[in-house]
Amino acid sequence: MSKRIAFLGLGVMGAPMAGHLARAGHRVTVYNRTAAKADEWVARHAAEGLEVASASTPFEAASGQDVVLTCVGNDKDIIEVVLGENGALAAMAPGSLFVDHTTVSPGSARAIAEAAGPRGLLALDAPVSGGQAGAENGKLSIMCGGTAEAMDAARPVLEAYALRIVHIGEAGAGQAAKAVNQICIAGTLAGLSEGIRFAQISGLDLAKVYEAISGGAAQSWQMDNRWATMTQGEFDFGFAIGWMRKDLAIALGEARAQGLEMPVTELVDRFYARVQEMGGDRQDTSALIRHLPEVKA
Repeated sequence: MSKRIAFLGLGVMGAPMAGHLARAGHRVTVYNRTAAKADEWVARHAAEGLEVASASTPFEAASGQDVVLTCVGNDKDIIEVVLGENGALAAMAPGSLFVDHTTVSPGSARAIAEAAGPRGLLALDAPVSGGQAGAENGKLSIMCGGTAEAMDAARPVLEAYALRIVHIGEAGAGQAAKAVNQICIAGTLAGLSEGIRFAQISGLDLAKVYEAISGGAAQSWQMDNRWATMTQGEFDFGFAIGWMRKDLAIALGEARAQGLEMPVTELVDRFYARVQEMGGDRQDTSALIRHLPEVKA
């Protein structure tokens, strides 16, 4: 069923996600802080014969919509876009749905849900995993926090770009689950980085090592998709180290608030800081291997 949808934030993730919604038959209005990017998105999708438009503020984009989705940068950005002056929430009609795909703190997600409730709005925190490729291919994994009613309303919309959609629990639970995701990725990439360097200093055939170990207990998505590129020094796959460190800061902050120590995650975060100092801030997360000395063939 076609819906009127606003999509706020047209970065490497948001732009293709909004495109999938338009191609699914929804009427999509977009907003981006850099207006030229929104204009370019509209021109490209209008040329496909899709029903699209742009708006100059989040409030304008959200007015008269059935669903408002956001995918912006961080906690400060999402609070400004949703609750700030000209924010989206004030423009939404009772019964409409708000979904946030930004990775932010569980506290920010709960604050938005608390603001949405008295307005009669449904709200869902729904951070995504799968990277730029997952967004472009419509195969994201989405972890959701909010009421069952909000989840039921959101699922048909999210299916336009998601392969897996899981309702984790109440408001904030989706963001907490995303923190788990990033913690696991950090540890996996740390082990993979050291494994590759060890194989190199041992003089092993890296292709044969991958063939031998990728079918056993060491196998992971990171190994299957980044082993070859990490060995070749290729680190241009979308999700930048700067964003990963933002996510790890959220995870570490939540852990400290609960009295939990996460020494491995703290160590990996320091390794990422070292790679940033080497000029790798915009390289993807697999560039973690750069903190280890290179091994010449």
